[in-house]
Amino acid sequence: MIVSRDCFPESLHTMTTPATPTRQTLLDAYFGEYGGQFVPEILLPALDELERAYVEALEDPTFKQELNDLYTNYLGRPTPITECANLPLEGQGRGTARIFLKREDLVHGGAHKGNQTIGQALLAKRLGKTRLIAETGAGQHGTAIAMVAALFGMKCTVYMGAKDVARQQPNVYRMRLMGAEVVAVDEQSGNGLSSAIDVAINDWVNNLEDTHYLLGTAAGPHPFPTLVKRFHSVISRESREQMLERTGALPDAVVACVGGGSNAIGAFAQYLEDQPGNDTVRLIGVEPAGYGLDTDLNGAPIHEGRTTHLHGSNSYALLDEDGNLRNSHSVSAGLDYPGVGPEHAYLKDTGRAEYVGATDAEALQAFRMLSRYEGIIPALESSHALAHALKMAAEATEPINILVNLSGRGDKDVDYVRQLLGDHAALDPATDVLTEVDVLGVLEELTPQGVTA
Repeated sequence: MIVSRDCFPESLHTMTTPATPTRQTLLDAYFGEYGGQFVPEILLPALDELERAYVEALEDPTFKQELNDLYTNYLGRPTPITECANLPLEGQGRGTARIFLKREDLVHGGAHKGNQTIGQALLAKRLGKTRLIAETGAGQHGTAIAMVAALFGMKCTVYMGAKDVARQQPNVYRMRLMGAEVVAVDEQSGNGLSSAIDVAINDWVNNLEDTHYLLGTAAGPHPFPTLVKRFHSVISRESREQMLERTGALPDAVVACVGGGSNAIGAFAQYLEDQPGNDTVRLIGVEPAGYGLDTDLNGAPIHEGRTTHLHGSNSYALLDEDGNLRNSHSVSAGLDYPGVGPEHAYLKDTGRAEYVGATDAEALQAFRMLSRYEGIIPALESSHALAHALKMAAEATEPINILVNLSGRGDKDVDYVRQLLGDHAALDPATDVLTEVDVLGVLEELTPQGVTA
């Protein structure tokens, strides 16, 4: 069965119904002009309850001890940093650039998503909730919520765009194995992740008493961007110490892919603090350029978008000439989202972080390069960050240490990539350079009418 958004009020599709921008919250709800709580009034008590539980939990030694214990003994943290042994290649920056990988792909569940699903699930327990719901694109967040629901004995429903269900079947199966209900959502606008968020929020509205909505990215209404950043900041807390220990210095640049922006904000977090040397570290977010930033087939709201209210937050989003939400596109399901988290919008405006794009073809080429030359198969999302790091290395004229947040592993993408690459899969990517790929054509073949989870 595919759930359609048509059964829900339009105000909940885009979450544009504004709350009073100046309403009192325990923590600052804004990053500059971005953020806020632009939601129907019915959700405000639930958001206040979540914020209060979060603030109290941060002062509770028992909560922090349980969280850290789960990070260590369930997720397997800290994750290591791996320096690429063979990349960049000769003539492409070798001897000048060093590329380090923060191995979030080695976290239990296969991606960074477990960091904050563990934290939010603990908050849900404190609130007496017995059911978790979530949206997912690539399925990594869905996998993470399914595993913590199983761990804590909670019910679990995951909403996923129909096209994403088709291209991420391994993760759909993993979620079901762990007891989650996976619901395919009609993607009328072409935005699978956005459509899944719409339906998940409506589920939450109707089941506030026993259900916690575990939003999967650093977007949405306050306090989600703040608490997601806090739980993912473990990434940069570890990487900062590890790079100092490994190289004697902080990285020259931290590079991470950006869809909604959760892995990137976690990878940036500690470098945003007032600590020695942080101001010299470049923070670079890589948006999905899709078929190109000069086309409408991308998922790059920081480059192509305008400020609006989407899913409860004021931030950049992709809009058409009439101001309506327009389609996003990316080869990677986890980056195929028309908006971005509010702190990324703020970091872009202030200039503290840089935002660039990597096309579908560039991401697939980077996917091939890391697989062939390092024996590490990255998620397609992470491949966007790697693509830009390889470009930086090739252009480097003086020594540079680049830290890439390898946000997830590529097991989930292998079958999909096989169909995208065709005969290119067995060829050496160093000599058989991929310059274009028919992602939309492959997706059309993968998504039969009436696909279900």
